[in-house]
Amino acid sequence: MRFSSIGDIVLTTPVLRCLKKQLPDCCIHYLTKSSFANIVANNPYIDQVHVLDKNPFQKGLALREENFDLIIDLHHNLRTLIIKKTLGVKSYSFPKLNIEKFLLVHFKINKLPNKHIVDRYLSTVKSLGIENDGEGLDFFIPATERVDQWNGFKPTEEKYYTWAIGAQHFTKRLPNHKIIEKAQKLNHKIVLLGGKEDRANGEIIAQALGDQCLNLCGQLTLNQSASFIAQSMQLFTNDTGLMHIAAALRIPIVSFWGNTIPAFGMTPYYGKHIIEHTLIQNSEISCRPCSKIGHHACPKKHFNCMETL
Repeated sequence: MRFSSIGDIVLTTPVLRCLKKQLPDCCIHYLTKSSFANIVANNPYIDQVHVLDKNPFQKGLALREENFDLIIDLHHNLRTLIIKKTLGVKSYSFPKLNIEKFLLVHFKINKLPNKHIVDRYLSTVKSLGIENDGEGLDFFIPATERVDQWNGFKPTEEKYYTWAIGAQHFTKRLPNHKIIEKAQKLNHKIVLLGGKEDRANGEIIAQALGDQCLNLCGQLTLNQSASFIAQSMQLFTNDTGLMHIAAALRIPIVSFWGNTIPAFGMTPYYGKHIIEHTLIQNSEISCRPCSKIGHHACPKKHFNCMETL
């Protein structure tokens, strides 16, 4: 079970692969929200995808007919607790470290283990004899959503960068003027990626960059965005789900970090593969991290964590 979000679900994929390859007789079902089901729908290590289309108690009752032997809870919240209790079978739960994160966010006391979240996810199934195979993350793009051309632009024939300009929270987004400042120094075309909510910011950036830039924010599916990333030279990104998709596709990454910090254990994860990753942050900002997720505005009103990069 992992209900959300894009990045978190992609980060669970090593667990699925290692389970299926090291226990090949097992049958794996994945429960997530309907809005994220497409992330795992094409994963060959999953036998069936279920969506959380009812309240947790009703969903648990509906899932009883599957006769599961074991629940692997990689979300570990109240909803997953209700489902586990309703199913009444053995379960292993991911250590969320909420107390440790609270201490770091509110008191700047760092008690977090120096351990990537992928390794923490894998520790959930350690008692089954599962070991990290070092192959990193997985993301599978269906053939029907691979992009060969888009309004005359052919990603298969051109050298270009992708730039994921969005993020769920404002304090995780590099400001437009910083993106423009950096992008003007690049010598190839830049494809802007993001959701419909990023379209206006994309237009501001595209107008400043002119023909160098193609704004595709709000025009692509997640898989189509992944296809553009897979064919690009490098992804520039905030701390977002597309960052983890790029890591799964083994694309070099430049990541910008605002209110969140690498110590939370969610940096780009390539496993044993040596891929270039440049992490850009101002580690001297005393108010970082101000949240484990993000805010709609800088609580201190200055936004120095991004403005000083």
